[in-house]
Amino acid sequence: MIDWGAFLIVFVSAIIATIIVVGLYSLGLRLLTRAGRVPVVGPAEFTDAITVITEAEAQHAAKRAAKAARKSPLTDAQKNVARFGAYLCFAACGAAVLYGIYLIVPYFHQ
Repeated sequence: MIDWGAFLIVFVSAIIATIIVVGLYSLGLRLLTRAGRVPVVGPAEFTDAITVITEAEAQHAAKRAAKAARKSPLTDAQKNVARFGAYLCFAACGAAVLYGIYLIVPYFHQ
């Protein structure tokens, strides 16, 4: 017999946790970008797969990131606060994931 109440609690908890983790990560990326540290990912090489972006595209993205960082209307202090906030968001994201693992792991030993 299925305990639908417990199933609903787990389902709602998973949805809320997903919203929190994705929201924190998105906010962290936004703050990191506002701080002038636009994350640029270089080209990736995979065995038997398509290259994600070319070297020229990566250089173009790096140029755009540098241009956006120069045009930032924020002062240096505001950029530091934004960067610190981004790191806090990423830390909270990691803490939420680790807490979820902590909740799951003890039940494997029963």
